[in-house]
Amino acid sequence: MTISSSLNASVAGLSANATRLSAISDNIANSGTFGYKRAEIDFESLVLAQFGGRYTAGGVTTNSQRLIDQNSSLVNTSNPTDLAVGGRGFLPVSLISDVEGGDGAPQMLLTTTGSFRPDSNGRLVTASGLVLMGWPANADQTIPQFSRDTADGLQPVQISANQLSGEPTTKVDLGLNLPATETETGASGDTLELSVEYFDNLGKSENILFTFTPTVPATGSSNEWTVTLTDTAQPGVTIGEYTLQFEDSRTAGGRLQSVTDVSGGPYDPVTGSFIVNVAGGPMEIEIGAIGGNTGLTQLSDSFAPLQINKDGSPVGNLISAEVDPNGFVFATFDSGITRVIYQIPLVDVPNPNGMTSLAQQTYLPSTDSGTFFLWDAGTGPTGEVVSFAREESATDVAGELTSMIQTQRAYSSNARVIQTVDEILQETTNLV
Repeated sequence: MTISSSLNASVAGLSANATRLSAISDNIANSGTFGYKRAEIDFESLVLAQFGGRYTAGGVTTNSQRLIDQNSSLVNTSNPTDLAVGGRGFLPVSLISDVEGGDGAPQMLLTTTGSFRPDSNGRLVTASGLVLMGWPANADQTIPQFSRDTADGLQPVQISANQLSGEPTTKVDLGLNLPATETETGASGDTLELSVEYFDNLGKSENILFTFTPTVPATGSSNEWTVTLTDTAQPGVTIGEYTLQFEDSRTAGGRLQSVTDVSGGPYDPVTGSFIVNVAGGPMEIEIGAIGGNTGLTQLSDSFAPLQINKDGSPVGNLISAEVDPNGFVFATFDSGITRVIYQIPLVDVPNPNGMTSLAQQTYLPSTDSGTFFLWDAGTGPTGEVVSFAREESATDVAGELTSMIQTQRAYSSNARVIQTVDEILQETTNLV
């Protein structure tokens, strides 16, 4: 019985070391695979019940696991949508076949790195067919509130090369000087005009025409102007009219003293602005605060537009996209504007090593891993999203070769035990 158990234990040893060698060969074969996580084989002894004081060899069994929580170093690349996770957490992806299948929401898989590039539909996809998933942004670039314990809100990140975007103008800061000589007795009283371009809700170019009319007194200086605003999108319509009074004191000469609204939105002396309605909606016009030295001034004899600032932009074509450390996908257009179009969350589970390992360095949450949660990158336990980077394989080739030598010796020793048991059985047979 003891001799037979020795044979069985050695056979189990051969099988266990063969399994370990399989894991070592898998690790070495994937030493150049980005995002690969090591497979590890643990041995556990089998102890059989003892009867009559006789020892019976139980042998050995193996347990395998993939060390998914083991991070590796990152390497730089030249592609802005090569992504890796700097720390804890996983990128949400789905199979392109699952996305195009159309049978409900695609299944969320997890990975730590990927080289994502636009496909024919603009979706960010790896060469192996993994689609990057994220939350789409609203028109105002905010991210809606999605449930963090479900993947239902995730959509394929789509960056189309023919995507267009424009920003309507909502504010104009006006900085110019009006000639003080035009409000003196005997002045010509001619109007001065300034046209300021803005972009409407459809990205079209329109103009607000500012017409400044001086008040010419019978004697002395009035230091008063009337400004009217018209909109090229509304021909013949005055959208605002205001009376401007300027200081002529020694300490505040040339600065705004008062603004009286004739039509249009009321002037706010604190912010130095008023609101008028252009064809596309309200627009804030900032002319400077009362007594301030910015905005409108009345000095000397020159009409000088000094500084005109406005927001908004014309329609532009998408030229590039990048992902910041917090997972926000920014699209840059040739008009110079940058917009948030998606947010990529990082997924975390209590026990990463308990997830089910799939092909292409992807993982699926399971009962052993615990329930997943979608975090904003850089918050909670998760790390950051790193662009222009890939995660290297977690294989240590030198360590695997050392383990291979140990496994080879252990396998040979078990084979030697079987040979020895065979010789003992042969001697027993020869006794008959």
